[in-house]
Amino acid sequence: MLEVVHLQAAYGAAPALWDVSLEVASGELVCVVGPNGAGKSTLINVIAGLHRARAGRLLFDRQDITQLPNHRFCGTGIAIVPEGRRLFTGMTVQDNLELGSYLAYAKARRAESLAQVLALFPALKPKLRSAAGSLSGGQQQMVAIGRAMMSVPKLLLLDEPSLGLAPAVVLDMFRTIRAINAQGTSVLLVEQNVALAMQIARRAYVMEEGRIVAQGLAQDLLERPEIRRAYLGVEAH
Repeated sequence: MLEVVHLQAAYGAAPALWDVSLEVASGELVCVVGPNGAGKSTLINVIAGLHRARAGRLLFDRQDITQLPNHRFCGTGIAIVPEGRRLFTGMTVQDNLELGSYLAYAKARRAESLAQVLALFPALKPKLRSAAGSLSGGQQQMVAIGRAMMSVPKLLLLDEPSLGLAPAVVLDMFRTIRAINAQGTSVLLVEQNVALAMQIARRAYVMEEGRIVAQGLAQDLLERPEIRRAYLGVEAH
């Protein structure tokens, strides 16, 4: 479904991604993990069309979208849940959700999609008329994910969904991400919480300093001593 081929990106003269290649198959849940500053958010923003690639190719459903105008990425079936949620805090929860379904094909399914989002996040049902800014951090993250799902995406991009959330809320969030994937939506998850990300992902890529330094089945990577030392702070037994 998604192929990232020898991708490079920069901020002005400062390189951020070096020769990054990865792929996400249809129906797959893949994670990209690594320390802060590794280039994970830059990678996901390039895939979402929010940051232009300097070199390399992006292929989605076998179509080259590398030079596609930024505003057209959503129409391909790619949706992003950005780091920090970026909700319209003065608008209601329902208005924030419905912003995700402004394209014609998504608007035609708005009622169905809203019902699906509320099934995933029942805590939002009594909050639909509340201002998004009045919600807890966990509930705001639910709205951000729900807004992306309202676009009926083929590929859901998640940028640090656990950021700033309480541990119990994070566990619920990751269970929901796995449920979204189980319903057929492909997921690319960028996350600093290596242990949780690799527990729900099928495959994983490890990034450091703008490069992919390891890749493979998530559980296999999680058992590698150097991964456990670097990201979990424990020795493999």
